Amino acid sequence: MKNKLYYVLFLFYAVMVAFILYINGVFNGNTASMMNLIINVGFLAIIGVLFLISAISFGRLNHCTDELVNVTIRMQDECKAAGGKNLWSQYQDRKDVFADEELNNAFVKYRLRMKNYKTKRGYMGSCDIDEYINEDLLDRIGMSYYNSGIAGTMTGLGILGTFLGLSMGLGSFNGEDIYTISDNVGPLLSGMKVAFHTSVYGIFFSLIFNFVYRSIMSDAYEKLENFQNAFRQFAQPQVATEDENSAAMVIYQASMSNSMKQILELLKGTAKEQTAGVEHIVNQFTEQMTNTMGVNFQKLGNALRTATEVQNVAADNSKDLIEAATALIEVNRNMQDVLGGVLERQEHFSKELAEQKAMLTAACNEMSDEISNQLYAFEQMRNLYEK
Repeated sequence: MKNKLYYVLFLFYAVMVAFILYINGVFNGNTASMMNLIINVGFLAIIGVLFLISAISFGRLNHCTDELVNVTIRMQDECKAAGGKNLWSQYQDRKDVFADEELNNAFVKYRLRMKNYKTKRGYMGSCDIDEYINEDLLDRIGMSYYNSGIAGTMTGLGILGTFLGLSMGLGSFNGEDIYTISDNVGPLLSGMKVAFHTSVYGIFFSLIFNFVYRSIMSDAYEKLENFQNAFRQFAQPQVATEDENSAAMVIYQASMSNSMKQILELLKGTAKEQTAGVEHIVNQFTEQMTNTMGVNFQKLGNALRTATEVQNVAADNSKDLIEAATALIEVNRNMQDVLGGVLERQEHFSKELAEQKAMLTAACNEMSDEISNQLYAFEQMRNLYEK
């Protein structure tokens, strides 16, 4: 009900208007000073307009925060239905996540930002939802730049009414002796009445509005934080870490090494088989032609043997290729060792970063507590000063 708390403003406003009209004699027809009544009604009209503008901004803010609550509940239900799986695949192309236009536009910008990080192996980077749907967005929707100054404006109106009433009373006060002075006491008191009334309801409305405004914004920030936590838990895109990228590179290098080794084994075996096959064919062909036709094919045999020698040279070249490929495999193995060392250093660095983060968090908490204590002391001193 905190987001509907601004209705209280109009309740107190109606009570204060009725009270001012009553003490000015409107209800019993005994109006002592029409000028006092006009000034008070004018001031109350200004305050009413300010309250109305604030109520419109609070209504917009309520619509926004209610939509954050609805989406948070919906993500929780969808995550349960999906068996705890990440929901980003459902949200990355959805254009109507929020019914509120401001929130939906902010989420569209977030989706476009995430598309820039997407690669074939997944998301290589990420940005937090807090960069687009944050407290600044709620402040803009709730017109914090306007509402944060209303409490001071109310106090200022009360002070203005005070000086205006005193000016009216003193302006109508004149006389040189006790008889003429006593005749002008009435206008003086009438002006002081204006000063007193405007000061009272100016300060009263300032206190009430400040309480309502801070309560509404606190409730809005709490709903925003719940949405951000739910989104990070259920729908935040999964980003590949540096360790995972390095591990994938190591696996890729190992796969390439195995593939090269298999290719070299095939080449080695093929060269030997080709050489043996050619020799066997030469011998059979020479023997068969000699037996069948009675002709000496010695020259032909010599030519074929020459071809065999050429094939042997090719086999030697294949052997050199095998040795070069073996060296390449060794280089790949060395690279794997280096990458393994890099992974170990990254893990050590990650642990150091976690420790530093914990230290920074503790220091920030201490600073926050110290600032809170100083603010509290300052507030107490200001209250004492105002009293």
